[in-house]
Formats: sequence, structure tokens, C-alpha cells
Amino acid sequence: MITGYNASGDRLVVVDIAPATPGDTVWIDLQSPSLEEEHGLESALGVDLPTREEMQEIEQSSRLYSEDGAQFMTALIPAQTEGDTPIMAPVTFVLVGNRLVTIRYHDPKSFGLFVQRTAKGGVAFASGEEVMLSLLEVMVDRMADVLERVGRDVDTISRTIFAQRAASARPRGGEVWRATLEEIGRKGDMISHIRDSLGTLDRLAVFFGQRLRGETAVVEVQERVKDLVGDIRSLSDHSTFAAQKVTFLLDATLGLIGIEQNRIMQIFSVAAVVFMPPTLVASIYGMNFAVMPELTWPWGYPAALCVILVAAVGPYLWFRRKGWL
Repeated sequence: MITGYNASGDRLVVVDIAPATPGDTVWIDLQSPSLEEEHGLESALGVDLPTREEMQEIEQSSRLYSEDGAQFMTALIPAQTEGDTPIMAPVTFVLVGNRLVTIRYHDPKSFGLFVQRTAKGGVAFASGEEVMLSLLEVMVDRMADVLERVGRDVDTISRTIFAQRAASARPRGGEVWRATLEEIGRKGDMISHIRDSLGTLDRLAVFFGQRLRGETAVVEVQERVKDLVGDIRSLSDHSTFAAQKVTFLLDATLGLIGIEQNRIMQIFSVAAVVFMPPTLVASIYGMNFAVMPELTWPWGYPAALCVILVAAVGPYLWFRRKGWL
């Protein structure tokens, strides 16, 4: 699908275009284009647009380069960031003359937000560079919102893990710990995806800024690029802090699980020690020897029961006094 946008003052207006006749559109957005649409636009612009496989190359030279008088810049942009399983896919920005071409095979929410913002006006869209810069700013703002949401979720998990429990409360069960670990893992994956995206955007913004310095760009646009790079790196630092906190929570959760397991093993160990003396007494009087003086005592059986009871209660009281239970 191809969508064209023309500059109308401080707004972008959607226009219908054919692949072979882009007209004076300042921004052409290709979302999951067909081969016919891609080839027609290549012929009209005189450039070779990257294929989906080429967009997925991880080498920096394959993501940031100049060719045939056009600049090609690719970054990983997340989609479906409302949940914890985002779709990570590349988006390619192509600057051809005074026109911006974007190529994508998914639907990041930042594109919809950008189109809504351009419809309200108030931003200059005289060139493809200005359109691209405004679009990148919306993407960075969107990632900041996602990081804020993930940060709040991580804080909630932290409060849950370290919540003070009443002395009479039972230890958490295995299902609770499993759910906590899964939640931590999902937040860690989300932060990892955002960090990867910010890393590619950082390199893209630096490349974009170098291109502007090589031309007669207005000072305002150059300053906006500097601010954009600063925002990206600030978010990268914040995501690093969030990733460290997730790692801390993971270690803390595993430590608490170990404590719970040690407590269970301690209970079994104490139970074994408590029942060991009574078992010894019962084993002695369970022997089948012919001569056992206690077998002829009238109070032999009650006495044996009392010895067994004392042998069981004594160690238990001793452990409680030592604070082992």
C-alpha cells in the first residue's frame, strides 16, 4: 500500500498517487508494498529501494548508506507496544531530493500518531528532512512512553516481591513464584527490544545529522537533530538502568525462592530429628527377644509411650528455644 502526503502550509495532506507518478509529494509511505508498487516507484524516483530481506541486514553499512544521490537509513522500530510482546521490524527512511520515502512491513503506532499530529498543523513540513525529523521525534516520544509504562510495571513487581508479610502468613507457593519470574522475564524482554531500537535510532540520527552538516541546512533543523540525539541517548541510559533493575529483581526473586526452599528443607530436617528418638525407643521395645524385663511390667506400655512422647517433644522445644523453627 502506498500513501502520499503533500505539504499544505504547516500540515500534511493525504493524496492519492500512483507508483509511477509520485508528483510533488513530500512524503511517500510504503506499508507492505507489492513488487509492482515497489518497481513502479523505483522507476519514478530513479533509485533502487531495499527489499525486505535487505532491510533486515544487521551490518551498519547495509543500514546507513548513500547511493544514486539518495540516503538510505534503516532502524528497528517496535510495534504493538501496548503489551509485553512487541513486534520488532526494520523501517527504512529514504531521502531522495526533497522527498522522504518510508518502507515498512508492520504498523508501529508512532506512524499513526505522527499522521494525527500533522493533521493539526503547527509544524513545518517544507522538505523531506523536516518530515523525517518530526517523525523520528514522535518515535522517540513513543518509546519514552513505553519505557515509563514498563518502569511502573517493574516498580509494581518490586513492591510485590519485597512486600512485608504477616508473621502468620504462609510462604508463597510455586505458582506465585513462577508467575513472578515470567512477569520479570517479559519486562526484561521488552526493555531489551527498546534498547535495541534506541541503538539503531542513535546511529541513524547521527548519520542524518552528518548529512545535514554537509548541506546548507537551517540552524533550527540542526539543533533539533542535536536535541533528538540527546533524547535518544538519555532514553538509552534510562533503559540501561531499567535493565539493571530487572536483573536485580530476577536475582532477588531467585534468592527468595532459595530461602523458601531452604525453609522447607529445614522443616523436613527438624522433623526427621524430632522423630528419630521416638523411633529409636519404639524400635527397641519392638524387638522379639524372649527375655525383656519391661515386657512383664504392668505399667510398661504407658511408660514406653511417655518416653516416646518426651523424646519427641524435647527436641522440638530445644529447637524452638534456639530459634531454629
